[in-house]
Amino acid sequence: MISRRELFRALAATAVAAVAGSGAACSGGTREQLRLAAGEEGGFFWEFAQLTAAAAERADLGVTIVPLRTAGSIDNLAALASGEAELALSLADAAVTAMDTAAVTAMDTAAVSAIDAAADFTAIGKVYENYMQLAVRADSEIEDTSQLAGARISLGARGSGAELTAERILEVLGLGHPGDVTRLHLSMTDAGHALRDGSVDAVLWAGGVPTPSFANLGIALRLLDLSAELELLRQRFGPRYESVLIPPGTYGSQTPVATIGLANLLLAGPTVTDNAAGALVEVLIDHAAELVPEQATGSQFLDRQSLIVTAGVPLHPGAAAAYRRHHG
Repeated sequence: MISRRELFRALAATAVAAVAGSGAACSGGTREQLRLAAGEEGGFFWEFAQLTAAAAERADLGVTIVPLRTAGSIDNLAALASGEAELALSLADAAVTAMDTAAVTAMDTAAVSAIDAAADFTAIGKVYENYMQLAVRADSEIEDTSQLAGARISLGARGSGAELTAERILEVLGLGHPGDVTRLHLSMTDAGHALRDGSVDAVLWAGGVPTPSFANLGIALRLLDLSAELELLRQRFGPRYESVLIPPGTYGSQTPVATIGLANLLLAGPTVTDNAAGALVEVLIDHAAELVPEQATGSQFLDRQSLIVTAGVPLHPGAAAAYRRHHG
């Protein structure tokens, strides 16, 4: 079986070869090539990474971004730690956990096992808000989170940030022990198919609204309210969890649903230069309208004020300087 490191190398080699010769030089000289550990196809991270790479190429600021497919935040942080990627997208709670491995709880251990060392990274900015979404089929007998005991639940793929957050949600629900629920770790595409086919009872994932893997199943879904778990999460794991509302009409539901929001951070490894970090900030600010994924309904938090709110992850010096130029 191919290792994670071998997989990243293969993906990087393929992606770099694809962009080689497609304008590798800009008006100011050779471009700095940055591999961006992103996420799985059909997910918010992957769509945002592709849009950012295209916008950076058009902006001609001396950086080329090469998105890499991954399982999500935990894999991305591992890629930064190992040097397999220079940039990464991560949910805020996964990034904070990677900075402070002493804060890892027993329930977190399995989810963060891919991070074999605290990653040395800084933030370029907070780019979007992700929504934790807990869905069942519309015809399910599960009406709320109090009825999840014994259910078969997909908690996100191994290596995803959703896995970490989902385990924390189960913990505050009193379902953190083995056997309280049947845990499955499926990609979003596979989880959507499993929910449609009835081989899982519920799916908990992090994504934009609506997430394509669940919006196009051909069946109506029902989202479960997670507002009661928000304060427990904040008490147990810190203030980075926020209250957000999923609008009516999403996945066939006619009522709004309260759930948990969590910032998406764009992170930089230690080899990213000040010039490259500054160029990335220019892309985020000056090309924001080009970076809005289709699945960003109600979650467009990409603005000058929110970019610097990075959940305690320090800004890259080059990014901080760029923000000062814009903000004064």
